[in-house]
Amino acid sequence: MNPLFQMMAGGMPNNPTANLMQRFQQFKQSFNGNPQQMVQQMLQSGRITAEQYNNAVRMAQQLQGMLK
Repeated sequence: MNPLFQMMAGGMPNNPTANLMQRFQQFKQSFNGNPQQMVQQMLQSGRITAEQYNNAVRMAQQLQGMLK
């Protein structure tokens, strides 16, 4: 088996990448609502700055292809 595939699939014990992916999948399943709308509300309420908002948008765009 391809070592990279093994690493991503959790073929190695205590694999941080596999653990992160598993935790993300759990979060994704339990998340309710529209993430874009939630972040925009945080910006409007002052909980985050425009810079933080823009960083979140860029990160979401970068990850979008990987997570579909």
